[in-house]
Amino acid sequence: MTAFAPEWLELREPADAAARATELLGPLRDHLGDGGELVVRDLGCGTGSLGRWLAARLPGAQRWILHDHDRELLTRAAASLPRTALDGSPVDVVAEPGDVTALRAADLAGTSLVTASALLDLLTGPEVTALAAAITGAGCAALFTLSVTGRVELAPADPLDDDVTAAFNAHQRRLTGGRRLLGPAAVDVTAAAFARLGATVLRAPSAWRLGPDQAALQREWLEGWVGAAVEQRPDLRPAAGGYLRRRLETAAAGELHAVVHHGDLLVLPPSPEAAA
Repeated sequence: MTAFAPEWLELREPADAAARATELLGPLRDHLGDGGELVVRDLGCGTGSLGRWLAARLPGAQRWILHDHDRELLTRAAASLPRTALDGSPVDVVAEPGDVTALRAADLAGTSLVTASALLDLLTGPEVTALAAAITGAGCAALFTLSVTGRVELAPADPLDDDVTAAFNAHQRRLTGGRRLLGPAAVDVTAAAFARLGATVLRAPSAWRLGPDQAALQREWLEGWVGAAVEQRPDLRPAAGGYLRRRLETAAAGELHAVVHHGDLLVLPPSPEAAA
């Protein structure tokens, strides 16, 4: 799994929080009900931004189990989640380092909800299939937020926008360490995997909308976005330098607006009758 710098995760957190699809919270709360303590497993938790966003939006006592391969990030996340739920109930937090792709249904026994943010596009098709089987087999719900969908809108437009976008999307689907990443196909592939298993899948858009008041995030995102595109297509390098310079100048002048499209998924388990 890819490692991310804590500074990058912290910089993007406000944009993530603003983008997540709040319309999925109502159906999620309805499903979870008030049947006692919620056990939530956050996969690839990073610094805990999803937990900080979600724990205080769900009622009832909660036990969050944070999963990540990066122990430094786990320590940060465990220390920073809210300790009270929407209704003032206690929130308990524990950390479990390890490979989230190795989880199976038995590992999720007793779990109410599996969550993840910006994770699905880093997985492979077989890994998503196995994750869907584990979650459905355990009979728990799942909320996946902020998976890239491959669409970016930039204003003002630039002639190189389409080439950079296509190269970045190809980079997201790259073969790395013998794993072919899903990248922009992740939302569709994941939704189909759960639907095949009889789960109910609700989808909602969750775009970043980056304006002049997010100049620091614009800058970091642009450098990473163009850098990945050039890594995928070295032939773009001569033109990409000027492109990045133009984009950074526009951002510094407070004139750049970017919409980076993502998708959220809420998965509700099959009814016992359907599962039978």
